Order: sequence, then C-alpha cells, then structure tokens
Amino acid sequence: MAAASSNVSVHLLRNCKIVHLVRHAQGHHNVVGENDHSAYLSYDYVDAALTPLGWEQVDKLRKHIEKTGLIKNVELVVTSPLMRTMQTAVGAFGGPEHTQADALLPLMVKNGGGSDHSAISSSGCPPFLALELCREHIGVHPCDKRQSVSTYKTIFPAIDFSNIETDDDILWKSDVREPSSDLVARGIRFLEWLSRRKEREIVVVSHSGFLSHLLSVFGQNCSPVVQKELKSSFHNCEMRSIVLTNQSELGPMISDDYAGGIPPGPDIPSDAYDDGL
Repeated sequence: MAAASSNVSVHLLRNCKIVHLVRHAQGHHNVVGENDHSAYLSYDYVDAALTPLGWEQVDKLRKHIEKTGLIKNVELVVTSPLMRTMQTAVGAFGGPEHTQADALLPLMVKNGGGSDHSAISSSGCPPFLALELCREHIGVHPCDKRQSVSTYKTIFPAIDFSNIETDDDILWKSDVREPSSDLVARGIRFLEWLSRRKEREIVVVSHSGFLSHLLSVFGQNCSPVVQKELKSSFHNCEMRSIVLTNQSELGPMISDDYAGGIPPGPDIPSDAYDDGL
C-alpha cells in the first residue's frame, strides 16, 4: 500500500524525548561584547559570571517554569561547566533557599561565583549534571575558558562533575578556535548521548554559539516558518523546547506501551483477509 502524502510524521514514544534548551542569562562578557566585540578577547572576563540583570532573568524563568508546572516533569538538568550556565541552571531549576537545617548539599553556596545570591538547595529538584559536550565554542575567547572542577565543586557542591575527565581545562586554547564543523559534530554527539539516557524530559543549559550551530543542521524538511523559529539565535535566558527522536534503534525499555492479551494468540485482524494475508 502506498503511503499517503502528509506533513505529519509518526514516531515511537520510547524513541522520543522532550528537551528544553536554555541559553544562559546575561553574563558580564555579554554587556561589554555588545558594544565592542573585541572585548571577548579580554582576560578580564575569564569564565564570565552572571550580571545582576542576568539573575533577574533567571528569576523570571524560574517563575515561568513554576507557573506552567514544567519543573514537575523535568527528570534531569544538564549544564555546560561554565560559571554563567551553572548559575542559570541552579537558579532556574534548583530548589528553594538552602538553610542550615537542610541535610542535602546545596546546589550553589551563598554568593556563589561572586554573585549576591543566597545559597540554593538541592532539595525537591531533579539531579544536575555538568558535561563538556554542551559547552560553548571552545578557544580564543577567555570568557569560554572554564575553571578547575575542584574549584567548581566548592561553589556548586551538589552538581555531578563525574563526567568531566580532567580537573583543569585542557580543551580551551588561547590561539586556536574550534572549527565550526567540529562544534556541530560535538553537538551531534551530545544529542546522541541524550538519546541514550533513560530520562524522558531533560533540561539543557548551554550557550548561543553551541545551540545555534547545532540547530542549524536540523529542520530541512520543515516549513520555512518552523525552520526560522528552530534556527534563530537564542536570547539570554531563552528556553526553547524540542522533541528529540532517534530512529536508529529502540530507546530505553521505559514505555507506557502495553503488550496486549495474555496468552498471546494469532490475533489476525479482519482486514488481513482483504489484503490477501
């Protein structure tokens, strides 16, 4: 039977995930870089942290996800291991203010990363995991150079850094910029890694360059309107939700599917005879 022409597509739910892509809130490097792009070369902004306005943007995002109930469905938060992304991640998706009575480690200590922010609890929120695969375009710009993992652990005690192989940043080079093709390939590896996770709904907090390069290679079969929205640049603290599908193999065996009657029978449908089966 020939397939009917349609703009819709069908995928197995177990091969699909909802991924909420978030660009970090405003960092100090963004402020100076908007007026003078050469400021991105300044070592004054190594691993730039959020500005006070950036923290206001984080608070607004947090109110949005609480109002919509999205936070109740998120099973994992993956963040780039840079100060501005981790501050955005824990501020928007973390628990309430951490107190001395809280038995769990805080996601962020008080005034973490030079902020004027209270400590953030890891209670009542999904786990947080830092991953190099989703960090910003690597090299040349000091704002994209990370600090040591041992330093980050003192600021973000409840973030899982176990997937980062080296304490110091050996990926960032002062004189070599990661080729765009390599950045896209890294993004694809990141999506493949996500597709193998057991969680169905995941937040990813990353960067404009990484997200823009990654999404630029998708959506060719979509309408121009959808392509424009999918591939447009991210604003600070913007969240854009996508459905990630992997059709090469069945996803993790976590599904709401029901196998049918027990014991199984031949179950030959009536229209099978019409098709000559």
